[in-house]
Amino acid sequence: MKARLVQDGIFTLVEDITQTANPPQHGFYWIDADVEDLELLQPLFHLHELAIEDVLTEEEQRPKIELYDTNYFIVVNSIRFDDAEIFLRALNIFLGKHYIITVTRQKINEIRALKPVLWEEEVTAPDRFLYHLMDLIVDNYTNVADRIEAKIEKLEEDILMNTKKSHLNEIIGLRSEILWLKKVLVPQKEVINTLNKKELKLISEPLKKYFGDIYENAVKISETFETFRDLMGNLREAYQSSLSNRANEIMRVFTALTTIFMPLTFITGVYGMNFEYVPGMHWHYGGVVALVFMVIVGVSMFVLFRKKDWL
Repeated sequence: MKARLVQDGIFTLVEDITQTANPPQHGFYWIDADVEDLELLQPLFHLHELAIEDVLTEEEQRPKIELYDTNYFIVVNSIRFDDAEIFLRALNIFLGKHYIITVTRQKINEIRALKPVLWEEEVTAPDRFLYHLMDLIVDNYTNVADRIEAKIEKLEEDILMNTKKSHLNEIIGLRSEILWLKKVLVPQKEVINTLNKKELKLISEPLKKYFGDIYENAVKISETFETFRDLMGNLREAYQSSLSNRANEIMRVFTALTTIFMPLTFITGVYGMNFEYVPGMHWHYGGVVALVFMVIVGVSMFVLFRKKDWL
């Protein structure tokens, strides 16, 4: 656990955690804690037992906001995409009048990226801290959406160029991830909308329009993932169509080859009949002539099929 006094974007480490219970003369306290630290922080900041229970018992939580007398409990999900799988990591936030507590089970990139933003913007209030954190989280969803779109385009190109059985597994896996994310985005969008529209005493009035801007971005992202779902359906149809075309192409080649060999089979059948007098049977060059004739017939049919684009 790290406790920092934030004044105009400048961080000062706080050694005595009990000091953070009292409001500073200027700025606010940011406490970056682990789940185990809540036992100490709960009585210090009067955190509600139901919120503590949620953090302790639920590793994967649904985004939500709960309003208590002295603080707000907010749950949002950070996103990470490693090109093979999408990961969501819960970020638990306790927002008070002079403090903000972030509780995570795993490292979250947005928290590390937040520090230079706070310094540049000279942040000195916890609600402003919350705004920049939410903004980074939503921006990261946009970045992941761009990467998913690029992956869909590449997958579509691979399917059209060279269809493989593994492509179907990729389509099903990516579609499942997109549907899962879409379900998460709905409650997360509502959390941001609450910060934008509801009368909240811990959120300053001028800051609400900024949360409104984040909400608009969240709506766009949700619509983008809705589009991705449709694209994955089109991608599956393209996969099935490509397989059908490939099968038809193979059958066309086999049919053409069978047709070419049909007259050759007829000729060999004639000379294989058990009759004493077959034309050319006892001729010295009969076999050679028959073979040459068969080659001419085969090549002629091959050229004809190629000319008509049947082969």
